Amino acid sequence: MEALDRHGVFRITTSDVDEARGAIATHFYSTFLDVVGPADALAAHFDVVRSGPVTIGDLRFGVDVVMRFGELGSYHVDVPLTGELAWQQARRPAVATPARAGVFQPVGDTTLDRWAADCRLLAVKIERTALESQLESLLDAPVHTPVTLDSEFDTTSGAGLSWGRLVRLLVAEASEPDGLLQSAGPAEHLQQSIIAGLLALASPRYRETAGYGMRGWTPRTVKRVLDAMHDAPASPFTMAALAATAGVSARALQEAFRRHVGMPPMTYLRNLRLAQAHRALGAAGSDAVTVAQIAHDSGFVHLGRFAAAYRTRYGVSPSHTLRG
Repeated sequence: MEALDRHGVFRITTSDVDEARGAIATHFYSTFLDVVGPADALAAHFDVVRSGPVTIGDLRFGVDVVMRFGELGSYHVDVPLTGELAWQQARRPAVATPARAGVFQPVGDTTLDRWAADCRLLAVKIERTALESQLESLLDAPVHTPVTLDSEFDTTSGAGLSWGRLVRLLVAEASEPDGLLQSAGPAEHLQQSIIAGLLALASPRYRETAGYGMRGWTPRTVKRVLDAMHDAPASPFTMAALAATAGVSARALQEAFRRHVGMPPMTYLRNLRLAQAHRALGAAGSDAVTVAQIAHDSGFVHLGRFAAAYRTRYGVSPSHTLRG
């Protein structure tokens, strides 16, 4: 039987296969569910928390089960607390254990070959658009999707252990009616940290960039400057003007950006302008505009420096992108 408790946690306890299947479909994905062994041995218990684009379930069946999903459509991580989970996606078999989390792509047929009777796990579902949008925001550039993730990561030490703690923190705090996560701001920051943490753990290509997303909540001084940059990236900003926007000294703003963004303000602004120029060049017809026009509209004064920075970041010249 499923119930929503007063803290916003969905609690489901059932010995009925169809009810268990329906609960998984409601909160995660449509599935075929088969009990391996006596059907009356099923003793499913699910606690499910939803926080924006992140859904976390503390799940156990109490009996061996097999599940088939097709494509999930979301990024997903299974972290066994006890027991083992044998699974495969796109015909690549793997086993998740309390020491190794299993990481699932949104594409590729997915099968849980054996969810062991003693396996209790944290199932973390992340909406595809949320992860991909956050990565684009971190890079300030479009990404090819779906984002390729490693199929597993270590949960016993280092970043993997920290990520598991973040997941447990969200679950615990979601149950606190007067806790910080009842406010949109803190809840969103924790969701973003979980998403950026998964990218840092399981996406080698974006590991360094995603690490910036885990450096804590952005202070108001930095946020004011970031908002100003994103509102008008082509404006003729100087360090003095940005410091005035933040209400701090230029040196203090440099340090705040180093700690919370991972790069100096002017470097961030240059990357923002490059991304704007990249989008404009890709969308423009080669006969309609020139590289010089787009560079100027994006805030670049020196065409040669723009071309060099563009080639370094995107691997091709601006004119090559403009020609399509």
